[in-house]
Amino acid sequence: MAVAAPALLQGVDTDVVRGPKPAVLIAIALVGCAATAATLVGALTNDEVREPAVRAALASWITLPSILAGLVAWWRRPDSRFGPLLVAAGFPNFVATLPFWSADVPYTIGEALDFLPPVLFLHLFLAFPSGRLERRVERLLVAAAYSIGIGLQLFRMLLGGSGPHNLLELVAKPGAAETVLYVQLIGISALALAGVGVLAVRRRAAGRPLRRSVALLIDSFAVGLVMIAVLSMSHILGGHGVEPIRWATFAVLGLAPVAFLIGLLHARLARSSVGDLFVELRADPAPADLQDALARALRDPSLTLAYWLPDFGSYADLEGRPVTLPSEGDGRATTLIDREDAHVAALLHDPALDDEPELLDAVTAAARIALENGRLHAELRARLEELRGSRARIVDAGQKERQRLERNLHDGAQQRLVALSLELSLLEERLAADPDARTSLDQARREIATSLEELRDVARGIHPAVVSGHGLEIALEQLAARAPVPVRLSVEVEGRLPERLEVAAFYLVSESLANIGKHAHAKSATVEVARTNGQIVIEVIDDGIGGADTERGLGLRGLADRVEALEGRLRVWSPNGGGTKLRAEIPCAP
Repeated sequence: MAVAAPALLQGVDTDVVRGPKPAVLIAIALVGCAATAATLVGALTNDEVREPAVRAALASWITLPSILAGLVAWWRRPDSRFGPLLVAAGFPNFVATLPFWSADVPYTIGEALDFLPPVLFLHLFLAFPSGRLERRVERLLVAAAYSIGIGLQLFRMLLGGSGPHNLLELVAKPGAAETVLYVQLIGISALALAGVGVLAVRRRAAGRPLRRSVALLIDSFAVGLVMIAVLSMSHILGGHGVEPIRWATFAVLGLAPVAFLIGLLHARLARSSVGDLFVELRADPAPADLQDALARALRDPSLTLAYWLPDFGSYADLEGRPVTLPSEGDGRATTLIDREDAHVAALLHDPALDDEPELLDAVTAAARIALENGRLHAELRARLEELRGSRARIVDAGQKERQRLERNLHDGAQQRLVALSLELSLLEERLAADPDARTSLDQARREIATSLEELRDVARGIHPAVVSGHGLEIALEQLAARAPVPVRLSVEVEGRLPERLEVAAFYLVSESLANIGKHAHAKSATVEVARTNGQIVIEVIDDGIGGADTERGLGLRGLADRVEALEGRLRVWSPNGGGTKLRAEIPCAP
């Protein structure tokens, strides 16, 4: 059963939230219809309203769709505040028309709430989709809007200049009242444009494509806020363009609830097409195709599918990389997919899908039957990643241990043999008159020299100290000088490389030259090392008899393991009679 985790991410209580009773919704709908009718009558019967029919139609265009869309959202998602807020955004337009009735009390109420419609729409747009103002800047903008729209409006009415039916007038200072009005208009305009900026930043921060219905809705929000700012400034500038701008603003603001209803209808059609998803899943799609199919069914191109890996105790994507589920404020939501009380996968999606729980349930139910293959794929990739890391750590640990052994041999046994050779030289001077003793000492010194050379060879095989001390190029020159066949060496690498890469290249060339001397019957060899396109490329070529066994040769297998542990690749071409070419490519960050 799918768990609706987004409720936690949006700050909704985990307790079951009971929706409003149908009778309550019907009552609110009837009140909304009555308010719309009253708005129509008030506009059509008031002689002071220009183009009363247009004004009445546009006022109703805002009021009724907002109330009906809000009721639908409230009924479908009772735990969200967006539905009630959308309902609330529909009624102030009716309240703002109360001055049309030319009675003291309705006039005063309507005049006091004259700026409430744009303020509520700003609140509504910034609170989408949860109905809550999630960020501090959003709360500050909305609080400032209410202060300017209601607080300053009441203060302006105290100064008079609002008409003869204003019951709040204490003093008659129309000039001061007009100044306050200009402050209100400028403030509302600035806050509306700031709201557009918040929506733009929020959309940019998402960094992923929005669902089409959500993109349409947010675009209508932004255009509505721009029109509110334009209308406010047109009042300051005056002229004959105020009324057309007012009509255009009303028309644009009415698009928001219509776009919301279109999104709901789109969701309904999407639920009816879940059957197509079942048909796709019957074909046992590949894991990547499964994620694409789920994204199409949910109409969310940003959807990501994360698989639960029990052995790792975490979620992972298709490549086996760990996935952290989004937390509150990340702008993403999560729906968990469980089977028999065990985690299977998680959908990371657009938070607006929380308003379509039926669609989410249908899609996750369809996906559950096809997720096992994808989970096994993700687990395999995760184990491969873990294996790569383990192999690299083993190689590093072995290299450090060989370096320690080489240092111990150099500082311990070799130094003692050198000291012993010096002691024998001193002893030889003392026994100069005894030929037999001198002969024995010469023999001992030769044995010591031979042992010392063998010990140095062993130390070089354990760890090439010359690489650490002088770099790869000098170390390869020494190898080429001691090689059993003439070697043409080319090293095109500027500066030092990471030691692990230099050591790998050294062993690769050393082992290859040793194999050439033992098995190739070659007359010459070529060694080329270059840094190209972020890789170290090592090539060793001989003109021998070829036929190298790349499957059974333990030396070549060991070299391949060393290269692959560094995320590299080793290839060998060895046709019979055609010599052998060995090429290794190891990534090297610039």
